[in-house]
Amino acid sequence: MEKRGFFDLSDLKFVGWNIVFAALAGIAILVGLIYWLRGYTQHGVEVEVEDVRGLVVAEAEPILNAKGLRLVVVDSTYSDKVPFGTIVEQDPRPESHAKEGRAIYVTINATGKRQVVMPDLHDLSYRQAETTLRGLGIIVDSVYEYEPSAFRDLVLDIKSDTASIQPGDKIPVGTKVRLVVGFGRGTEQVEVPTVIGLTLRDARSLLLKHRLTVGAVLEDEEPAAEPNQEEEKVKYIYRQTPNAGERIVEGETVSLWLSSDLEKVATGGGENTEDDGNWF
Repeated sequence: MEKRGFFDLSDLKFVGWNIVFAALAGIAILVGLIYWLRGYTQHGVEVEVEDVRGLVVAEAEPILNAKGLRLVVVDSTYSDKVPFGTIVEQDPRPESHAKEGRAIYVTINATGKRQVVMPDLHDLSYRQAETTLRGLGIIVDSVYEYEPSAFRDLVLDIKSDTASIQPGDKIPVGTKVRLVVGFGRGTEQVEVPTVIGLTLRDARSLLLKHRLTVGAVLEDEEPAAEPNQEEEKVKYIYRQTPNAGERIVEGETVSLWLSSDLEKVATGGGENTEDDGNWF
């Protein structure tokens, strides 16, 4: 029997060929996988991105869909230099290339002007009021309206055209308003109107029409809110001083008492008592 050495040449050839075949098989699998991935991910297959700026979403969507692209609104902005509701930015940019199925992210111009809440500027100096309003993007007329008031240069009202704007009202940015400013007490006497049953907002407006202003305001304390009660109750005036019908100098103030108790509003009257002045 022929004795074989520790390393046999035929065994080495067998192992060598196995390694070669394994390497070739691995390369073939790798190449196949690359080609499959290229086809699956559509590598190199891209379409040109259309320019949809200046269009509304309803117009832009069919154009992008025809190219196999999707439109996604990601943000909105406000500009008075382009039409409301139109697309102002897009990503990827126009004339760039993207794969089919890619999302095109767009920013649209708001469909209306941004609105701001009117702060309470009553009894502030007109300079403070101007600064506050301009900071909100509101245009303040350089011409003021003047009314009699107990104090000079304080804001009595804010108007847009002829309508008064009350604290809490929402108005569009860029609205032009005019300040109604007090110039001190007048010389004529005016009759005090009744403001019983009105809200503070309506009472302020009515008194101003009679060239009077709101003075001290006393609100009744409210009982603790019930667990499921979230809305704040509206308060109405149930008492005033001076009383309705009295005559006082224009520019004087009228003090008011407020309550959300409708029964109190209905029966509280409004007649002054001897101790009315004790709480001022």
